[in-house]
Amino acid sequence: MVDYSPLWETMRKRNVTTYTLIYKHNINPRTIYNLKHNKGINVATLENLCSILDCTPNDVLRFIPENN
Repeated sequence: MVDYSPLWETMRKRNVTTYTLIYKHNINPRTIYNLKHNKGINVATLENLCSILDCTPNDVLRFIPENN
């Protein structure tokens, strides 16, 4: 499972809000919804977030193994 909790911490550290992502960087509100609900995003979106936040993918998401 993908968990985006590192994103919210990275955004907090860089003083970037979801409002900023949507209105300054043109991130689709549906993408913000997907992030908040740990739904999938595409690699282009991940690259865009990393560029905006000047970070690596590890600062945006982490993988949590699912127990079978």
